[in-house]
Amino acid sequence: MAIKNDATVLAFEKKLVPSDGYLYGTHWHERRTSNSTPLKLIEKSVRGTISNRLKPAVQNDPLKLNAEVEKPNLQKVDACALGEDQDTLHLSFTLKVLGGVDKPSASNGPNFNASYPKVAQAYIEQEGFNELAKRYASNIANGRYLWRNRVGAEKIEVVVNTGDDSPLTFDAKQFSLRNFDSSNPELQTLTNKIADALSGKLPYLLITVDAYALVGKAQEVYPSEELVLDKGKGDKSKILYQVNDVAAMHSQKIGNAIRTIDTWYPDFDEAQIGPIAIEPYGAVTNLGKAFRSPKEKADFYTLFDRFALGEKLADKNQEHYVMAVLVRGGVFGQSGKD
Repeated sequence: MAIKNDATVLAFEKKLVPSDGYLYGTHWHERRTSNSTPLKLIEKSVRGTISNRLKPAVQNDPLKLNAEVEKPNLQKVDACALGEDQDTLHLSFTLKVLGGVDKPSASNGPNFNASYPKVAQAYIEQEGFNELAKRYASNIANGRYLWRNRVGAEKIEVVVNTGDDSPLTFDAKQFSLRNFDSSNPELQTLTNKIADALSGKLPYLLITVDAYALVGKAQEVYPSEELVLDKGKGDKSKILYQVNDVAAMHSQKIGNAIRTIDTWYPDFDEAQIGPIAIEPYGAVTNLGKAFRSPKEKADFYTLFDRFALGEKLADKNQEHYVMAVLVRGGVFGQSGKD
């Protein structure tokens, strides 16, 4: 009889812990100096046009259509832009990397507790987190966490400080967003540091990241947008994120970019969207699709229940994926009901 994962209470703390990202404005030729100034949000009141899809009865009646589009679409929104003498966005954040993936923060399953630590230690000894660390390091180097700010930037430089005397510098444009094949000595140095921290060879690693994007003088930049749960009470149609009056990027959004390393999902070649973020069901919310279906036995829980109890998975990529979800962290206990 096969041993069952009996942990109804099971949780792992996340091992990649980003801070919020703070947005500053500077000039490209002075980007390494202390001349960066915090960017503040700007409130705008605008009169837009009606552009939503209309009902057929309105579309097909010129009088009704004219009456509809004549209505003013008044909006109050947040915006953020560089100063008139600034051409470069400076995004700054820190990332803490922790070990201890072999130790759940909570687990009540005797079978699981007896088996999983041995399996995790075997993975650490054989793989050393090198593959995952290279992918995390690549996403730091390529500036994926700039999101929309990366589009149309003429130049992007990423400066990474790992606590050593000399920082690591990357030309983000030299690193692909669609694969992790790029390599150079500085990327390998960062990869080794992250792998050592995840493997427990270092007690922890604190990385400081400064990304500079040359976007053009006075150009608009894009902090995170706040989710407004009660839209009836607010008077703005778009609210941007700020911390102590400094425009900012959510730590969750930065973390999502860094863990966008999953090229192992079943439809990777057919989907042609590149890597997706590490998620138990391969969820990509803006596409409304889960790329790791339990029906195809490609989801985290199907693979994890086998892997954690010592069963060999089909290939190393499935093991990498399972461990990457544990690095992400979460609550993974199963229901005690049949």
